[in-house]
Amino acid sequence: MSSTEASNHIIECVKVDKVYHDGTRELRILQGLDLVVDEGQILAISGPSGVGKSTLLHIMGTLDRPTGGEVLFRGKSLLTTSRAEVNRIRNEQVGFVFQFYHLLPEFTALENVMMPAISMGKRRKDCRERAEELLAKVGLTERMTHKPGMLSGGEQQRVAIARALFNRPSVVLADEPTGNLDERTGGGIIELLWKLNEDDRVTLVIVSHDDALGQRAHRWIYLHQGTAHVRKA
Repeated sequence: MSSTEASNHIIECVKVDKVYHDGTRELRILQGLDLVVDEGQILAISGPSGVGKSTLLHIMGTLDRPTGGEVLFRGKSLLTTSRAEVNRIRNEQVGFVFQFYHLLPEFTALENVMMPAISMGKRRKDCRERAEELLAKVGLTERMTHKPGMLSGGEQQRVAIARALFNRPSVVLADEPTGNLDERTGGGIIELLWKLNEDDRVTLVIVSHDDALGQRAHRWIYLHQGTAHVRKA
């Protein structure tokens, strides 16, 4: 592998295992999994329910740790990285979008996008400007002062995407981002994610049951029996 190729890797999973224990029973979710996420690409991950797609995404985003193997973020092994540095990477370099939007109901769309950064000590004025910019980018200029209960499911997911982009992360990890939406609304969310990739080179890893999304992505892997099988390289 050339140094140029290596420098394009944002996340590398090397022989990753994940095992859970249910009493005396061992549940091996991931085994010897190898995976690379390259800068500027869209990687789709599919597979049947319960195969470990969300577990893999959580490991990639440092929300969980592998039982075995190694995860590298921009060439740095997370095994030998301090907990404080891992937390910094998660907060500053990784954006998360989930099936459920996790918006605070008492706050407006604008405040929901701003809040995580304000809680980290960033200036309110700067946070507001960035949040307004992002909400405009996701098509919610006219909905900034609305609370989640006044927004449709698609609009709430757009707020969640704006929040995920706030820190200009190296990668956005999206776990079934359209799973709670009807087909038409979900299609709008996918178009938005693709536009963010095309316009701003946002790197995306998207877990989805939708094979059409995998066919459209730059790369597509299918999880089966704990390992990654390439469907589109």
